[in-house]
Amino acid sequence: MTAYILDSSALIRYLDGEAGGDRVKSILHACVTGRAGLQISAVQWGEVAGNLRKRFGAEREESILSSLLPSEAEIVSASGERAVHAAELRVDRKMAYADAFALDLAMGSPDHIFVTADYGFKSVDNLIQIEFLPAK
Repeated sequence: MTAYILDSSALIRYLDGEAGGDRVKSILHACVTGRAGLQISAVQWGEVAGNLRKRFGAEREESILSSLLPSEAEIVSASGERAVHAAELRVDRKMAYADAFALDLAMGSPDHIFVTADYGFKSVDNLIQIEFLPAK
């Protein structure tokens, strides 16, 4: 079964109703109906939380986070092994550490499709399947 790996930028697009938000909505629905898996790294999830707190404050952040992902989605923790691999990717691919966690997760299976609005990931499209959301 296909599993979608979401980047924080994809969830922010969805929340803001921006370009590609409708695609993320369809992925969330596919997860709920059992047609696809859905994962996000805990580090990327933390980026979403920080974005929401900065924009809306603590109370709204908590409210939005609690209803954002379906219960069928998985927030994948940052194990020691993942942290080391992300550090290696960060150095080798010259990318942000948080982005390296997302890349690590997407590299976990050939059935993973990484969904992002961050075109900086073009430099690693030879490593994973990537679905880029439309530019704004």
